[in-house]
Amino acid sequence: MARVLVVEDDQFVRSALIRHLTDAAHTVRSVGTALEALREVAQVGFDVVILDLGLPDLDGAEALKMLRGITDVPVIIATARDDEAEIVRLLNDGADDYLVKPFSVEHLSARMAAVLRRSHARTGPGGVAAEDRELRVGGLAIDPLRRQARLDGVLLDLTRREFDLLAFLARRPGVVVARKELLAEVWQQSYGDDQTIDVHLSWLRRKLGETAARPRYLHTLRGVGVKLEPPA
Repeated sequence: MARVLVVEDDQFVRSALIRHLTDAAHTVRSVGTALEALREVAQVGFDVVILDLGLPDLDGAEALKMLRGITDVPVIIATARDDEAEIVRLLNDGADDYLVKPFSVEHLSARMAAVLRRSHARTGPGGVAAEDRELRVGGLAIDPLRRQARLDGVLLDLTRREFDLLAFLARRPGVVVARKELLAEVWQQSYGDDQTIDVHLSWLRRKLGETAARPRYLHTLRGVGVKLEPPA
């Protein structure tokens, strides 16, 4: 059973989703606008959000960015838009999955189950998994539970994706991680291009006070992957 927020302005679709999810023993709340969704997420804890893009007050893509500013709750995009470039952009902006309307309730259930498994896999007995313990690599200290990273005691201003990338690499210090694995584990994508990773690495390097030409923590092995290790 999961706590689900349905963000959908079409009353027919909204009612059908609520009925199906309730029949499946989920606890469901629903809203019809982006601003209502932001207010609900800020006030109520959810396990997953199902987000339509064609909302009357704010495009769902913008709503997704705003949601990512306040929460890491898994978000499944549900929309009639099927442009591949937009799908990639939304996944890069923080969506956890994407469903194109019309879709069956069985398809939605399977996608929800997969997203919830990934989310719940991070917690174990007692509520704290090993991967949620503080990570230290040289002068870097990364707190996965608070989603904070410090370099030599100074708090870093990281985006959600930058933090996820840094934490993923910090769990494997000195190990070269293939770009394909980064896409699968950090971006939750089975496809994409190297430019996505390169851009985020560039931003992350800047915040770590280094460059590709003069790396301190982040080292790229051309054609192989990326590794994080403390300065020599």
